Amino acid sequence: MELQEAILKRRSVRRFTDNVVTDQELQQLFETVRWAPSWGNTQVWEFVVVRDKELIQKITETYRMDKGTNPATKCSQAASALIVVCAKTGVSGCYGGKENTKFANWFMFDLGIATQTLCLRAHEMGLGTVVVGLLDHNACKQLVALPEGYEAVAVLPIGRPAVEQKAGPPRKAVADMVYRDTFGNKMF
Repeated sequence: MELQEAILKRRSVRRFTDNVVTDQELQQLFETVRWAPSWGNTQVWEFVVVRDKELIQKITETYRMDKGTNPATKCSQAASALIVVCAKTGVSGCYGGKENTKFANWFMFDLGIATQTLCLRAHEMGLGTVVVGLLDHNACKQLVALPEGYEAVAVLPIGRPAVEQKAGPPRKAVADMVYRDTFGNKMF
């Protein structure tokens, strides 16, 4: 699969089959993810693969939703595994332990790149993922026993898609998001 095809066809998957994603497949995923770029090559990402069904249940209980149930709960409970995306804090965007960018928590940018890399590689391998960010991060952190100086940022249920993926939602036109020299000066 070409990169452009993976980007255009990858979708969030919320229904999985009972077929297990193997440890070998997961290793292939993480072999790709380790090459994702990061601030100063800090590689602040850490991943906890959760296969224990009781722990999966507890993690999904940390999912939040203001009205009703988080749409990722059911698929997470049926997933072959959950990948808890974690970050070492105080490193990315920092010098001497101090934040040096206007935007605190630069690790979120690095984790975004690593997570997108993981999701695209999973899609290429015929696997499905969805990024879950609406959760009690501290409770999840405790459940996977993260030490001080690390944060649980997102959870990725992973499995084999149970249904054929539909076309994606509409996207902004390039002309509506790219400007030349100054904001508002359309480039295309």
